[in-house]
Amino acid sequence: MAKVNVLSEYCKSCGLCIAACPKKILAVGDKSNKKGYFTIICEDQEKCIGCALCATVCPDVAIEVYK
Repeated sequence: MAKVNVLSEYCKSCGLCIAACPKKILAVGDKSNKKGYFTIICEDQEKCIGCALCATVCPDVAIEVYK
């Protein structure tokens, strides 16, 4: 099973990862970081296939994917 970890202190909620995810399991969360951005969350870790497209497109290197 893969796991998506969003580093909330770096996330600017640009949404590129949401668009890139083939399983559509990423969304904007309801918690903001210190900069005031509502960070991305993984809504269903069980459906993650570990493709790491989200991490690849993230301009802020705010996503880690573990297999």
